[in-house]
Amino acid sequence: MRHFQLPGRNTWHCDSRASYKLEGSDHEWQDVGTRREAFYNNLGPGHYTFRVIAANNDGVWNTKGAAVAFTILPAFYQTRWFYAFCALTGVALLAGLHRVRVRHVAAQVRGRLEARLGERERIARELHDTLLQSLHGLMFQFQAARNMLARKQENGMPALDLAIRGAENAIAESRDAIQDLRPHELPQGDLGQLLQKAGEELMALRPAGQASPSFRVVVEGESRELSPEAREEIYQIARELIRNAFNHAAAQRIEVEIRYDKSQLRIRLRDDGKGIDLKVLAEGQRPGHWGLPGIRERAQRVGARLEFWSQSGGGTEVELIVPAAAAYGNARSWARFRLFG
Repeated sequence: MRHFQLPGRNTWHCDSRASYKLEGSDHEWQDVGTRREAFYNNLGPGHYTFRVIAANNDGVWNTKGAAVAFTILPAFYQTRWFYAFCALTGVALLAGLHRVRVRHVAAQVRGRLEARLGERERIARELHDTLLQSLHGLMFQFQAARNMLARKQENGMPALDLAIRGAENAIAESRDAIQDLRPHELPQGDLGQLLQKAGEELMALRPAGQASPSFRVVVEGESRELSPEAREEIYQIARELIRNAFNHAAAQRIEVEIRYDKSQLRIRLRDDGKGIDLKVLAEGQRPGHWGLPGIRERAQRVGARLEFWSQSGGGTEVELIVPAAAAYGNARSWARFRLFG
């Protein structure tokens, strides 16, 4: 606040009048009557001239009056250098945020490519270690059947039937591998609907005359939207588990339970089949098969926990638990400030 003391009473008579104007702030003269003080608040930096004129008892004004000039220097935060610094800081901040955004998008793309490449490698291993071995074994079986038929026809027929069944299994393995290799977009619908459809498709692929197990999906809790990354991985994990139950468990009943909790998403798959060999559970995979390692790799990518319980002839139960922060689409959006979406 600026305080100005106008000329004292000894300058003019007590009934004299005065006016003042602060050039640089006031546009008009301020008539203050007989008051002898002037106050100004919040004057910005700059050059000012305070002028005062007075009138005598006859009302004649002294237009020359008195004047005092002064300068208010700017504070450091009012200088051009400070404005330039703020502008450069803002530009640097925006550039930094842009770089973070680009890195995040690049990491997402790189992660998806790595996942796709990993999936291709898994299928390639399975084609090499399972399908080619099956075809190689079929060659020996057909050769043995031919030799038996040449000697005695009734001895060769069982061997030929066994080779035909082996060929059917190899065709089924080829169909599954090719289906995984085909590029596809995850269909619309919630997780329960997608898994129900996957089970129905597997039932439709059963050979004619072969009994199909009963299949159902049970959903507990209010269905929630899943994040795109987690939705893809969770669906593929559950689909692979369902396919294993159909193809290897020899089960009569297969059930999938999906439970939406606030803290986690839990998926349980149960069957009453022949169970998983303890050696397979201990080693984490069947010899020559890469389905279980692929499932575990997918679970690790979304930070999920995967547990197996099984015994010979007592069926199998598999539980997949995904933390809410990784599973649900809106659970972590606040932490990402909508910048890294």
